[in-house]
Amino acid sequence: MSARETADHLVLLPGDAHLREAVRAWADGLARERRMAPNTVEAYGRDLRQFLVHLASRHGTPTIPMLVALKVRDIRAFMAARRADEVSGRSLMRMLAGLRSFARFLEREGFGSVSALGGVRSPKVPRRLPRPLPVAAAVALTDTGLRAGEEREPWILARDAAVLALLYGAGLRISEALGLMRRDAPLPGSDQVTVLGKGGKQRMVPILPVVAQAVADYLAACPLPLPPEGPLFVGARGGPLSPRIIQYTVARARGALGLPDSATPHALRHSFATHLLARQGELRAIQELLGHASLSTTQLYTQVDAARLMSAYAAAHPRAGR
Repeated sequence: MSARETADHLVLLPGDAHLREAVRAWADGLARERRMAPNTVEAYGRDLRQFLVHLASRHGTPTIPMLVALKVRDIRAFMAARRADEVSGRSLMRMLAGLRSFARFLEREGFGSVSALGGVRSPKVPRRLPRPLPVAAAVALTDTGLRAGEEREPWILARDAAVLALLYGAGLRISEALGLMRRDAPLPGSDQVTVLGKGGKQRMVPILPVVAQAVADYLAACPLPLPPEGPLFVGARGGPLSPRIIQYTVARARGALGLPDSATPHALRHSFATHLLARQGELRAIQELLGHASLSTTQLYTQVDAARLMSAYAAAHPRAGR
């Protein structure tokens, strides 16, 4: 769903005309000015709609003055209702973030402050550790020989191999790899590529020769026209390649290798970071390579590495079992 479609869809939520117009302006601003990802804008809008439906069931048609006059108990009642529906703490935290974002918009526009949101604490949610693959498994997933016997066209096998090489060899998100334009293809002789990450932020990522060669092999095999301004990776009919195709490719490969369900395309990105750290990669440099806004996000990989070290220690030390 595009940013405009999301904003238009939100006009259908409960509330008077002034509130609906404010919601549309807020959602449009998230996408255009703050350059939030469409999925984030859609999730924030969905959460706000659920909140307004909750208010409508208790207090009638929501209005902006009603929101400004909310009490802390109104917010807590909504959170309690969502918990009763078995909504996770992580989702509740996102819900509050969306509501606070809309409240800040109302305040900036001169409608008043929704002070009740300041009296509600966000639920504490333990951060989930990344689940990287062992080195051998990551290398095997990106090995073109693994898929050589599959009944698919050679250029499609080469395409998938190039995408997976970018995920593990350069640490790209799948959206970043599939978002590359043909003109930006990292080829032999180039040592970096510019990618568009979360929030529309660009970053330069070094490219290994083996990754550049995988991309070159795909381009040499691809029978479809690839205009410079079009996507680098295309589907069988020439349109932009869907992430689901790569997810399906990895699912087939992990079945052949006997890997767990956690072996996903995104796990290759986690593996990129963890394996660099294990080989004395500098944390700040890894943060820049991954495009993390906060170093605390990258620091999760140190916990993964420490957990792996302790596991090896427990298995190997003579006194570990005593």
